Amino acid sequence: MRAIYLGTPGEQPGTLELTDRPAPKPGPGEVLVETAYGGCNFADTMMWRGTYPHPKGYPLVAGLEMSGRVAALGPDVTNVAIGDRVASFIEDAGAFAEFCVAPANKLIPIPDAVGLDQAAAFTIQALTAWHMLHNVSKVQSGDIVLVHAIGGGVGLYLTQMAVAAGATVLGTIGTPGKEKRPLELGAAGVVNRDEADFVVRIAEIAGRPIDKIYDSTGATILDRSFALVRNLGHIVSFGEAEGRPLPNLWERLVTKSLTFSRFHLGHVDFDSDIWRISVSAVTEAVKAGDLSVPIEGVFAFDEVAKMYERLESRQVPGKLLLAINPSL
Repeated sequence: MRAIYLGTPGEQPGTLELTDRPAPKPGPGEVLVETAYGGCNFADTMMWRGTYPHPKGYPLVAGLEMSGRVAALGPDVTNVAIGDRVASFIEDAGAFAEFCVAPANKLIPIPDAVGLDQAAAFTIQALTAWHMLHNVSKVQSGDIVLVHAIGGGVGLYLTQMAVAAGATVLGTIGTPGKEKRPLELGAAGVVNRDEADFVVRIAEIAGRPIDKIYDSTGATILDRSFALVRNLGHIVSFGEAEGRPLPNLWERLVTKSLTFSRFHLGHVDFDSDIWRISVSAVTEAVKAGDLSVPIEGVFAFDEVAKMYERLESRQVPGKLLLAINPSL
């Protein structure tokens, strides 16, 4: 099979090669999936540069997210059938290949009304947003929430879901033009951090302290955001695009009795009711057209580096996909 092989990163990003490799075989509790599309995430670019906070052994087949059809079943797998349309989050990577192995309990059934391109575009980002809003933080009607990097993939899902829950959504961006789509999806205000002091401007728009913050930037952006949060408010961190949280985190939390969560989708219990509820809620919303899936670009199988560079440009208001076998 053809696969994207990622070499060990050092001072330069790891090598990305389209190579021929033996197809993997599913073990107990696993399935083999013939891959249609791979979804690109910042985690992929971090693995490429060697900065991903969840270490992986190199070299490896790249890719953490995919859609496709079940091709073979491992021992004791009974909840899916060969030919089923599925998507999945591959924690140990390996999704950017013509075939990949996925744990059966992480498979997301994809209705016929949902394209496999859409399936590869929403799996990680939409489920990350859902769990931050309904499992980790539990947004309520009347909340005012702040989403940093609101114009990115997760930010757009957070916007849609929080608005649907009755919250007022504010956001910040770092690239001109990325305010357009979140505003179209219901955000009440978006501030460009390069054009205004976001702390001052968000406070003006909100008119009162913020209830919850969802942050993928870290470092100084996160640090300055604590001034906006109400007493007993909640901050959820799900990335460090600017850098890790500053070492004064305890002092920031204790002054207002704040709670702070660091969320990673791979830490959800995939055998739990809350996981099944999240999968059903997201897939049904996509199927019904209530949740928009913003696909910004589709790249050929041998254009992985170009796709990564495009995502790193910060110009992408949505999802980038790798077309592996789009005819499935």
